[in-house]
Amino acid sequence: MADVETDVLIVGSGPAGGAAALLLSTYGVPNIVVTKYGRLSDTPRAHITNQRTMEVLRDAGIEDQVIAQATPQRLMGDTVFCSSLAGEELGRLHTWYTHPARQADHDLASPSSICDMPQHLMEPVLVGTAVARGTSLRYQTEYLSLEQDADGVTATVRDRLRGDEYRIRAKYLIGADGGRSKVAADIGLPMVGQMGVAGSINIVFEADLTALTAHRPSTLYWVLQTGSDVGGIGMGLVRCVRPWHEWLIVWGYDINGAPPDLTEDYARRIAHHLIGDDSVPVTIKSSSAWTVNHLYAETYQNGRVFCMGDAVHRHPPSNGLGSNTSIQDAYNLAWKLRLVLNGTAGPALLDTYSAERAPVGRQIVDRANRSIGETTRIFDALGLLTTGDPEQLRRNMDARKLATPAAEKQRRELREAIEFKNYEFNTHGVELDQRYTSSAVLPDGPPPANPRDAELYHHPTTWPGAKVPHAWVVRGNTRLSTLDLGGGGRFVLLTGPGGEPWVTAAAALGVTAHVIGPGADYEDAYGDWARLREVGDSGCVLLRPDNYVGYRASELAADPAGELSSALNRILGR
Repeated sequence: MADVETDVLIVGSGPAGGAAALLLSTYGVPNIVVTKYGRLSDTPRAHITNQRTMEVLRDAGIEDQVIAQATPQRLMGDTVFCSSLAGEELGRLHTWYTHPARQADHDLASPSSICDMPQHLMEPVLVGTAVARGTSLRYQTEYLSLEQDADGVTATVRDRLRGDEYRIRAKYLIGADGGRSKVAADIGLPMVGQMGVAGSINIVFEADLTALTAHRPSTLYWVLQTGSDVGGIGMGLVRCVRPWHEWLIVWGYDINGAPPDLTEDYARRIAHHLIGDDSVPVTIKSSSAWTVNHLYAETYQNGRVFCMGDAVHRHPPSNGLGSNTSIQDAYNLAWKLRLVLNGTAGPALLDTYSAERAPVGRQIVDRANRSIGETTRIFDALGLLTTGDPEQLRRNMDARKLATPAAEKQRRELREAIEFKNYEFNTHGVELDQRYTSSAVLPDGPPPANPRDAELYHHPTTWPGAKVPHAWVVRGNTRLSTLDLGGGGRFVLLTGPGGEPWVTAAAALGVTAHVIGPGADYEDAYGDWARLREVGDSGCVLLRPDNYVGYRASELAADPAGELSSALNRILGR
């Protein structure tokens, strides 16, 4: 007998593990979280929280807690490229959908807004709410090993305070133990790519930079340096953690050389170098070295053990996809575990987790690493790749100010290079258009083509395997999103006038149904749902508990009860 028993054991308390615990407890699934650390994250590492993740947190009932602490979108997006914060500005880019045209895309796509929620603030919300809802959290508890059998998983852990080992017996185990996951290694997940492709330093510091940044509010300030006396690769990132006094610097170093000596004096010199004013008081809070990785798992599951988050997709912070993808991994798996554990679904449903999420992991790893390479266009436009002489580099940068054909060409190339960084900062399609192909969706044809750039622009559709489109509907004095009608761990069916037989069929199967139309449960006051639903009034759209479309019918079926029952059985692996 094991010393402790639970339904789900979660190894790791970061964004993936915290979200998994939160969602499982919200669904009433007993779970234990173990972490070898004595506290949650004390650094702001991950921070961009995109619309899809905010939709997940909205469904989990904690969106308001995040909004209360996060930096709002309006203070995130005036991204600056400069020689230092106090120095010459080279250009700006509207990021995180703050350009007026992209703001409209953003507002139309979701009931939720992108925001900046640093990890050291996000984790307490996720984990704290999980514990309040029933999660058992064990700090200073190190995962050592696991054994699987037909009925469950037995993990051996060590209490790092007492020094003793004990066993936890679970029906399923989730490895959310980060970029050097022992769980992923122990179950032999096949990995593709490379760890340690580049080196970086994080420096967290406090300084009042209001005068240099508040007039151009942004999460990110990119500093292009030449002839730096503090080493590095020539470009630094000054990231706002809390406006405008708490900051994080990312400074690259040559991974093939000696690692930097991260003294407080060294960290302060880098900070002053990027600020461009040595008179600004700087308080160093912490510094650490890390590596840029390009690695993803081909599958996320082995038997009763699943991995998520950095354990299965490891990449640089470009595009702000890390914690978002981790939380969304948890959202995909949690409802499936619940329905298998309570007998509603067959075990085959759990196989769809890897089928659906592994392609997403590969996409975001490739996208984030590609974004790093795309910065080269800015260096090239400024003439920073042609020589190593600092004085010549400065002359090359200054040449863009001249009234010559060559300078005009240089200015155009710099504008185009900065504009191309939209593929790092405004990839709405990457964030919202993750399409699933598995036995848990019943496609009715190929996915619709996006008429615009598929990475930059969101394309709403009710194609099975896509997230349900957001549209505002009205009930009395209340306005709700179509996403608010779904979620909550339930299957939900949406139909319109003439689709009442779908409602009867859904009720018999224990599925919640809503009619949207004049005089119905909800009014399509703006007509947006009718434009987005891609089915007729008497058709239906069946939403899975994660608000992904699992099945749809263009019109009322001859046997709606049989059609809906068959669709549910196929989705649930019964």
